[in-house]
Amino acid sequence: MTWSIENNRCLRCGGCVSVCPTAALELKDNVIYDEKLCTLCGICEKACPVEAIKVTTQ
Repeated sequence: MTWSIENNRCLRCGGCVSVCPTAALELKDNVIYDEKLCTLCGICEKACPVEAIKVTTQ
């Protein structure tokens, strides 16, 4: 599985950061994720109001 974000769609609202159960996301100029902490649970994807985050099974 992979995690990706479309930075041009991201509102930088921080919604994904606040729901991440492993604190793998950080909001700076863009949303940054720590692949060592990320479990690819998909909670951030569901929290994104503009569907900028994608967790895929590739």
